[in-house]
Amino acid sequence: MIKKGMIATLVFMLMFALVGCGSSTEKTATTEKKVTVVTDAAFAPFEYMDKGEIVGFDVDLLKAVMKEAGLEYELKNIGWDPLFAAIQGKTADMAVSGITINDDRKKTYDFSIPYFESTHMILVKEGSSIKSAKDLQGKVVGVQNGTTGQEAVEKILGKENKNIKKFENTVVAIMDLLNGGVEAVVTDNAVANEYVKNNPDAKIVAFEDPEHFESEFYGFMFPKGSELKQKVDEALKKVIENGTYTEIYKKWFGTEPNIESLQQQQ
Repeated sequence: MIKKGMIATLVFMLMFALVGCGSSTEKTATTEKKVTVVTDAAFAPFEYMDKGEIVGFDVDLLKAVMKEAGLEYELKNIGWDPLFAAIQGKTADMAVSGITINDDRKKTYDFSIPYFESTHMILVKEGSSIKSAKDLQGKVVGVQNGTTGQEAVEKILGKENKNIKKFENTVVAIMDLLNGGVEAVVTDNAVANEYVKNNPDAKIVAFEDPEHFESEFYGFMFPKGSELKQKVDEALKKVIENGTYTEIYKKWFGTEPNIESLQQQQ
């Protein structure tokens, strides 16, 4: 037989245990997991490696947006093709890597509102006879595989054209241009301008062709149906509106961003 004193003690212990369980459950329910963000850090000035650290415009913008959203995150450099596989397979929560938003990609992935307006440029050696996109006909042209730069060149030369040389990243494509393996490289304007500015001795020039290359917009990429998209969109809008975006843009590009153009795309 259990005595009254023992019963009171057991009741107290049971109540303490229940309170403890309630606190643990509540803490678990309110704790958000760290967001896994993937990138291809070979796309300066958007993301690249510097002394073992991933840096760039995208990296600074991501930091500002996640801070505004109140989200902890981890940024991983896994490469261009793998980042698409990681998002599609939901082994990563989000990707940032100068990723152009287009209808084809939207069939498989969700995107944030646009955060950067871009177009393509043609990189050639000084003295090249290539002066426009039409001049790429009959030339060997380097592109980063799986990018809209590749698609832009395919529209001009044809999708199965053997003169389109595909590379793992733009850095390798430009190295091949310097070594004479290709006669031109087509890549995003900010990347092309950054390379020319930082490598004056390479004697490489970059030019636009608005007639053949239309404006594109970058966005953060998510798995289809991601609940994270809404939080990131709201935070990105605030970062654009409160001037933080402009500060980051001017730091990396030295000019004022076209905020109106971005907001029109929202």
